[in-house]
Amino acid sequence: MRMKILFILFVGMRAVSSYEIKTLCTSPRIYWISDLLTSAQCDSIVRQAAPHLKRSTVLGNTQGGDVDPRRSSYGMFFPSRPTDPTLQFLEQKAAELTALPIANGEGLQVLRYGIGGEYQPHYDYFLPSQAGGSASLSRGGQRVATLIVYLNEPEAGGETIFPIAKIFVTPKKGSAVLFYNVTPEGREDPKSFHGGAPVVKGEKWIVTKWVRERPFF
Repeated sequence: MRMKILFILFVGMRAVSSYEIKTLCTSPRIYWISDLLTSAQCDSIVRQAAPHLKRSTVLGNTQGGDVDPRRSSYGMFFPSRPTDPTLQFLEQKAAELTALPIANGEGLQVLRYGIGGEYQPHYDYFLPSQAGGSASLSRGGQRVATLIVYLNEPEAGGETIFPIAKIFVTPKKGSAVLFYNVTPEGREDPKSFHGGAPVVKGEKWIVTKWVRERPFF
């Protein structure tokens, strides 16, 4: 699949607003964003999400997705156009970081991983050949970018891992990792293969923002 999309390309480390961006890898494109949210903002998102968590699913043949042992988290989605100021702030930052409109973003998803909780390595992009792939692509096109913001710090484990790129990201509260699921030419990037390592001690809370090539609906 080919797409013509304008991307922000980051080189080295530079300041943007009140946070900093560091390039972790150029193929696939992976960036570390320091101090994207304050501790209070992280705690606010956790408080709002906690009463609504349900077992996470993966893309499949059933509406809402299928429960899969490879993904052992609990999560929830906020509406695509939230009214809460902290959620609005994060929506704006995701658009700023990716240079793609807020309208292209899926609703913010909060996930909690307990001890042993993980998401085994997978791709965030869709393929027409996979179950539910065509239907997902029809709702705004490909998932161009993924932003993961760490809302707390597990005592051990819970790293975001990129096995092919050999990149391992340790959660830091308020900071984030941004990566692209497609190449600069718009092709699905197999090197974006990634996962969440098992939590060894404590728990892990994250909020994920997926950004599409076109407005999401």
